[in-house]
Amino acid sequence: IDAPFFCTSDAAGIQLAVDHLRDLGHERIGLAVGQPRYLPTKRKIEAFTELGFSEEDSVVSTEYTPDGGARAGRRLLQSGHTAIVCGSDVMALGLQREAERQGLRAPEDFSVIGYDDSPIMRLTNLTTVRQPVNPISEAAVSALLQLIEGDDVPSVEQLFDPDLTIRQSTGPL
Repeated sequence: IDAPFFCTSDAAGIQLAVDHLRDLGHERIGLAVGQPRYLPTKRKIEAFTELGFSEEDSVVSTEYTPDGGARAGRRLLQSGHTAIVCGSDVMALGLQREAERQGLRAPEDFSVIGYDDSPIMRLTNLTTVRQPVNPISEAAVSALLQLIEGDDVPSVEQLFDPDLTIRQSTGPL
């Protein structure tokens, strides 16, 4: 679509998450994401592999659902990963629930990071990559208003840097 495009830098988000986990001593880090047909999934996988991780051994693509997170988490934890970055908060919550069924707890037994920091996450212990929703929304509305007024708005992608919201789902190895 020939239009301006606004989103969070997935590369920056993955970098924040991995840096945090490495600072805690984790090296066997996995990535649980949705299907690669989605652009954010492709970008997360690319950023993750550029940090030195093997897509074959450390990336599991399922669905952006609690069940998808549970399946990905089961596979990554069973293969020896001590920390997992999820492509969404919902996946991370599903992963945590499945891990608890297996007798594992975050952060004592493994670490997990979500992605989005949706408002309800403030009620959880989930460490998560927070997307800057307000600045993205303001930029999109501004561009839309300019287009409505007949102004020329370049059809380019504008990336916004995320933040890492640290809660209690990550801890030292």
